[in-house]
Amino acid sequence: MGPSFFPGPAVFWLALSLPVYAADAHTTDSLHLEPAWLTLGHYQPDTFGDGHTSQADDPDFFLSDQGKHSPKAELDATLAAIQRPGSGDSHAQCRFPARTTWLEQQLDLDLPAVTCPAYRDWTETLNTETVTLVFAASYLNSPSSMFGHTFLRLDPPQEDEETNLLLANTISYAADAAAHDSEILFAYKGIFGGYPGITTVQPYYEKIRLYSDIEHRDLWEYRLNLSQPEVDLLLAHAWEIRDHNFDYYFFDENCAYRLLALIDVARPGTDLLAEVSTHAIPSDTVRWVVDKNLVSEVQYRPSAATSVAYSLDSLTEEQQTLAAAMANGYVAPSDPELQQLSARQRANVLDATYDYVRYQSEADGWPRELAAPLSHDLLVARSGIEAAPAPETPPQPAIRDDQGHDTFRASVSAGQLAHREFTQLTLRPAYHDVLDPPAGYRPGAQLQFLRLDARYYTDNDELQLERLIGVEIRSLSPRNQFFSPLSWQVGFGGRRTDTGDRRVLTPYLEGGAGGSWLLGQQLQAFAIATADLEIDDDLRRGYDAAPGADLGLLHQGTRFSLLAGAKTKAWIVSNQHRQDQVYIKGNWHLGRDFSLFAEFTREDHYDRYQSTWQAGLHAYF
Repeated sequence: MGPSFFPGPAVFWLALSLPVYAADAHTTDSLHLEPAWLTLGHYQPDTFGDGHTSQADDPDFFLSDQGKHSPKAELDATLAAIQRPGSGDSHAQCRFPARTTWLEQQLDLDLPAVTCPAYRDWTETLNTETVTLVFAASYLNSPSSMFGHTFLRLDPPQEDEETNLLLANTISYAADAAAHDSEILFAYKGIFGGYPGITTVQPYYEKIRLYSDIEHRDLWEYRLNLSQPEVDLLLAHAWEIRDHNFDYYFFDENCAYRLLALIDVARPGTDLLAEVSTHAIPSDTVRWVVDKNLVSEVQYRPSAATSVAYSLDSLTEEQQTLAAAMANGYVAPSDPELQQLSARQRANVLDATYDYVRYQSEADGWPRELAAPLSHDLLVARSGIEAAPAPETPPQPAIRDDQGHDTFRASVSAGQLAHREFTQLTLRPAYHDVLDPPAGYRPGAQLQFLRLDARYYTDNDELQLERLIGVEIRSLSPRNQFFSPLSWQVGFGGRRTDTGDRRVLTPYLEGGAGGSWLLGQQLQAFAIATADLEIDDDLRRGYDAAPGADLGLLHQGTRFSLLAGAKTKAWIVSNQHRQDQVYIKGNWHLGRDFSLFAEFTREDHYDRYQSTWQAGLHAYF
């Protein structure tokens, strides 16, 4: 009797295998090269060759051993894994719900039912109906925040206008830096990928406290017009990457870059990541999102500092002096000088003083034993005025941060150094200087990265690198009777310097600190004590250092910006001598895309006078 054949097990095995084989037939063509799949795997084309490499740096993000460098291997492994029977949080459908949804739609799969309790609880807790992209304005006092920061707010169903969005959750991506790392170490590691990037979920009110109340940064809220399925897909992919490391890079693979990837996953075809070239500046990424028609509504949330400044600015000069006297304990809220004012004026002064005292106690740590009794007295005095309305909130700026000039700037100019004529080309990838169109940027703030100035001298057909700025930061924040911020500047790079007989390209490091004061609505004066260090073999001792000063005036207007002043330096190491300079620079703004500019300097160096002038065109794109 021959061997018996029982078809049951074979049929059962074949039934389980057919979906896999059917799916594999689809993947034999080019499904793994679909932009949506490449976005889900964070794949980017290799610089050399025709392959792809994922930006994910955590092996647990992949189901295939070759997944890091093979989109096809990862797709095949994902297809096999999501079709296996089973259940629990470790199942592939639970680990990769966005991949599962996309493959199910593409291949019309009949997948086994899988229970995912952790993912289910996570989505139910987030309870998201709409998604809002939030932009926190730039903050020069922290290297990680110089360009601003973006994150996503996950808004619950808006049952009525009273729904408290402060309790909504947020998703953000940031460098996982050690708490003891210095600002310099953070900047270095951030530039060169020394930190892993992590995705975190936090309540919105914690973000407001950090950015708005502590760091004095205005918030812009851009509600995205994503449908509910698109929102669900965004959350699914956020779940996929939440515990996986992606190396963090300050210029490109940063907070804004990862959020663009989430939006690209939610709405395939937007291709926001294609806009990123050498860098992804948060304000630029917001601009791209707006340009792709992804925004349905924009809201402005002023910081505590902006609100206090607006409240104080609404007072007359005499009322401001009275408010400052009350805040410092020289005048009581019941003083006759205050009672002489009308009810509305008295209420405005009390409101502004209370806001200022509360702000100083939170931001600058005023002692509670001083701030609490004073706040109580101010509130008691204010409660006795019934006719006056509540203080107004700051109005939304006419120009949003995403509506300012583009951050990449190219310039061409013609000029003369002494009697040598030249043509100059300047390229600056980022970001803004005080003479650029000011709309959408912080007044008095300057931040330039990797600026290159190249000159062609026509008298001897010589091409020279005039200057290479690695980083240049300047913050001119005006002081008044309420606030006393420090104005400061720092920079490093390479520049042409005069050694007495020739001009050589010298590495330099410079810095300074001082004060700035408003002289008018758009005009301020500043005084900065400076320090310079140059290092080069052409210098007699190989280096030179110079203390100095920079005194000037800055006007920033919508049509015209002007910077004028005088600098002095005393070089004290290699060649003891003075270097004095007067300068004037102006930009005429032709909208947000172009500016005409002119510069003139007159310098006394090595006991000889020398003038330099140039004029040209800036283009922003």
